[in-house]
Amino acid sequence: MDLRQLRYFVSIVEVGSFSKAAHRLRVAQPALSQHVRNMEIDLGVELLFRSPQGVRATEAGETLVRHARLILSQMEVAREAVRRGQSEPEGEVRFGLPGTVSQMLCVPLLSEARRRYPKIKLRVAEAMSGFVLDWLREGKIDLGVLYRSVADRTLLARRVLSEELCLLGPAEPMDRPHPPPGAVSFADIADLTLILPSLGHGLRDLIEERALSENVHLSTVIDIDTYGQIKLLVEGGLGYSILPGAALRAEVEKGLLRTWPMGEPVLSRDLHLVRPADRPMSNAVRAIEDLAHATLVRLVREGAWPADLIDDEAGAAALRERVLG
Repeated sequence: MDLRQLRYFVSIVEVGSFSKAAHRLRVAQPALSQHVRNMEIDLGVELLFRSPQGVRATEAGETLVRHARLILSQMEVAREAVRRGQSEPEGEVRFGLPGTVSQMLCVPLLSEARRRYPKIKLRVAEAMSGFVLDWLREGKIDLGVLYRSVADRTLLARRVLSEELCLLGPAEPMDRPHPPPGAVSFADIADLTLILPSLGHGLRDLIEERALSENVHLSTVIDIDTYGQIKLLVEGGLGYSILPGAALRAEVEKGLLRTWPMGEPVLSRDLHLVRPADRPMSNAVRAIEDLAHATLVRLVREGAWPADLIDDEAGAAALRERVLG
């Protein structure tokens, strides 16, 4: 096997199709198929199989993909070190973001990255935090944002900020009066009709853990994992929900939703910048990680993101000066 075959194989697995991989790689499909057959002969195992959903990796193929991504990443770092040393960062960076983070961070990060690092191709993928964690572990992305700390020695997490979660309801009361102004306890919402992400979603797990600690059982009528749809359902008077305040600012300012601090003390969650620890970090990945951190700090300090910064002041100031200065 050679590096070219490994790169071809990873592309086929990622897109799930020989034809799509051939288009992406600009390689004739028969040649691509022959490369895979040669690899299977060399290794003595089947690496791919066809399914109704497309081409998928076998168990042996999944093992090869994990090692191939690491090898290709190391080779990219080696090329960069030999050719440019610490000069202008160049290359592709894959960044996974949960939906609520993407709507706050994506535009300012992409704009600043384009201005500062024109040779970096930044690819942003949006998904629930559980999928982002899986992508990090599988080597499908170089950076990610998670809302929960991870006890995983293959990942490095950098805690950046803490944001409060709040109860949200429609502008006008439904079949009962709204809760009074001020913080609402979990006991107070036990009888409310709730619309929440499904069990297993990071936000839902955090809410359930707090409710359990206070011996409160929550009643949900709708489980849905899309924050945008949750807000629309609440706005339409179908129930209440619990979401981060930063994701609700526009609707609250327009008078479409009402919010209350959730819990006593107020329920909050931390945001972590996470990257794999078991592979070398290229200059491009390092530049985007620092830029993402500095952008998050700036959004909080300018009041665009209601949250509390967690990093020490000296470290944050030095990073802002280096990246944004």
